[in-house]
Amino acid sequence: MTRKNINTDKAPAAIGPYSQAVKTHNFLFVSGQIPVDPETRQIPVTIEEQTRQVMKNIEALLTEAELSWNQVCKTTIFLTDMNDFAKVNEIYASYFSENFPARECVQVSALPKNVSIEISVIASE
Repeated sequence: MTRKNINTDKAPAAIGPYSQAVKTHNFLFVSGQIPVDPETRQIPVTIEEQTRQVMKNIEALLTEAELSWNQVCKTTIFLTDMNDFAKVNEIYASYFSENFPARECVQVSALPKNVSIEISVIASE
């Protein structure tokens, strides 16, 4: 089995005992990304800004693994407030063409660093 950890300074460093992403066989498993700017370590305020930052962080890991949004086959979105769903969905949808990945979106009571959103993805070559 081939396995390679994918890391980039263009996404926030892991804040625990996990890798930013792991590539094995033809799959890339991206750990849940929260809206931390990797350069400033700041967290945006609004859900729209947080969603855009999360998507930038995911894109940095996809790029590092030589993959694109078109190769994402599964996503999981965690929100602390389901009332943010429409705003998140609009931004999220702008990253994909008509070939959308499978997805679930769940409300959770809290996320690391008190952020409002976290997204993980699985991509395939």
